[in-house]
Amino acid sequence: MTWDWGTVADFMPHFWDGLLVTLKALVLGSVISFALGLVWALLMRAPSRFVRWPVGALTEFVRNTPLLVQLFFLFYVLPEWGIEASAMTTGVVAIGLHYSTYTMQVYRAGIDAVPVGQWEAATALNLPLGRTWTAVILPQAIRRVVPALGNYVIAMLKDTPMLMAITVLDMLGEAQLFARENFRFTEPLTVIGVAFIVISYLASLFLRALERRLVR
Repeated sequence: MTWDWGTVADFMPHFWDGLLVTLKALVLGSVISFALGLVWALLMRAPSRFVRWPVGALTEFVRNTPLLVQLFFLFYVLPEWGIEASAMTTGVVAIGLHYSTYTMQVYRAGIDAVPVGQWEAATALNLPLGRTWTAVILPQAIRRVVPALGNYVIAMLKDTPMLMAITVLDMLGEAQLFARENFRFTEPLTVIGVAFIVISYLASLFLRALERRLVR
């Protein structure tokens, strides 16, 4: 089958719609994963084991369960218990929750990398615990782990096509729908493949620039 630029032109309005959905899911999922991952990391440092153990068990379960299974569970099982949400909301929550268990490990590594002298200095200055975390520890820890967090953003981008399984029309969903209606698969799938490469490349360039800035 020959390449048809007319098919590409016809697909582009659908592509932009799918791209908007993909980027929306990526941004919102990233916000949830970064915020929730930090919460998990802080809870894992709680003095009580009755806090650490449930958090550890939950994050291990989520991390070792396929994202696709979690999507199906949240979208098809929870409504049977009276908990309903749109497909887009479900997808964003699933991606954010799933990747929060990975960003938690990144935050933990960053916190552990803060020199012990910083803790001792905060104690010597008699800083409150909350002030120690917000003014001394977390700024240093987060600066160290920004590149690693950025890598998970790219990983989330590559996983957004899974949202098609719960009827979210992201780039892949739009391409599949267009292809089935027009019996042309080569053009739409090639377009979104190139789009994923371009977005990932631009994101990697941004992360490198950000890492160099943080080093300086």
